[in-house]
Amino acid sequence: MIVKGISEGFHDASVALVEGNEVLWAKHAERFSRKKNDRINPLHLRNADADVSVFYENVPLKNERRAKFSQLPVSTKIFEQCDYHTYHHESHAAGAYYTSPFDDDVVCVVIDAIGEWSTSSIWIVENGKLKKVFEKIYPQSIGLFYSAITKRIGLKPNEDEYITMGMAAYGEVCVDMQYCFNEWANWHKGFSLEDFKGHRPEDIAASAQAHAELEIEKIIGLAANWGTKLCYAGGVALNCVANSKILHHYFKDVWIYPNPGDAGSSLGAALAFNRKKIEYTPYLGTNIDHFVNPKIVVTQLLKDKVVGIANGKAEFGPRALGNRSLLGDVRYDIKRTVNKIKRRQQFRPFAPAILSEYADEYFDGPMNKYMQYTSQAKHDYKSVTHVDNSARVQLVTPSCKTILRPILEEYYERTGVPMLLNTSLNIKGQPIVDNWQDAIDFSKKYGVQVF
Repeated sequence: MIVKGISEGFHDASVALVEGNEVLWAKHAERFSRKKNDRINPLHLRNADADVSVFYENVPLKNERRAKFSQLPVSTKIFEQCDYHTYHHESHAAGAYYTSPFDDDVVCVVIDAIGEWSTSSIWIVENGKLKKVFEKIYPQSIGLFYSAITKRIGLKPNEDEYITMGMAAYGEVCVDMQYCFNEWANWHKGFSLEDFKGHRPEDIAASAQAHAELEIEKIIGLAANWGTKLCYAGGVALNCVANSKILHHYFKDVWIYPNPGDAGSSLGAALAFNRKKIEYTPYLGTNIDHFVNPKIVVTQLLKDKVVGIANGKAEFGPRALGNRSLLGDVRYDIKRTVNKIKRRQQFRPFAPAILSEYADEYFDGPMNKYMQYTSQAKHDYKSVTHVDNSARVQLVTPSCKTILRPILEEYYERTGVPMLLNTSLNIKGQPIVDNWQDAIDFSKKYGVQVF
């Protein structure tokens, strides 16, 4: 039986196809259309043949909540075309658990903005099925709070929260803001320009990050009462700074779903219906099948300092993990150059992708294959470290089957450095490159050779 999962709403729409314990493919809607945060087009669904279709949340219940607060309803068009639905947080939890390497003594935590009513929830597994044991409901929302702060400092909510997190490193925590943070409000309304007047945006960001960490820790600490192995999802799970500070204080074994936001819930919905564990890979999208010679890539990289890679299956999720990446020579401070190419704020750093066997020589702290933590750098590579000397490290293991591993090996052999700058192959406000034509267009427009 082929099960189709659909995530559709105001952002992060996606489709996933699952058969048994295998994911056939999964893809973000924006990569079909090349429009950032685009909605699902019915044509996409007709091209995804399946025996059963599952929607990722209960839209009537969500609209009941939205009506109560005089908000516009969510369209039921695609929801009504589906055979079944899960609940928003159930889809998140299923995405985390059924992709995880854990079977027993597992607890799932979901923290996001809001689904139907839930904003934080804790789930356990009974007979292979997820059971909710705790939840917080609107307006008690860590995700909505963080989005409101993002909007207040002049960024785009539901999109730029990671910039807020990065900005926090430049600020100082201000105690006088906490009185406002401690009062749960209708965060959909956001903060006015009068709130925190006189404070720098980076101080607001730092204070909000500190407050969010306190609230996250309450949920994670509570979850430890139900299991010893943590599966974690929801948009807040993308906060790698909080992940590094909190998760391993309570759990030795941690699995953060690599696509923890709403886009990943299409796969979560399918898995919630299927109830079968899968061996997860993030490489689930459009396949670009052509030969890439690592020696030629590195030669060009050493010449130009920056190259693009568009090879193999596209990543399903917000992180470029080597198949749709811009790679940079970390021996040079090329942060300004790469930020200029990507049209990003100049203060923003990039992630290092490193051969896993050398990681401990260069970084101290939690690290994994999906850039879900921050670690402290032991050496001065300015392009891949933040102002606080932290880095969001991607481990590239010997078992990695993408072109990134042999490129890193070739670069190490020729330079003695086992890592490269890695960022997504796109510019700010545009979807990540999906197919080869996208790659050609990117190369022509921004002057970066793409392999």
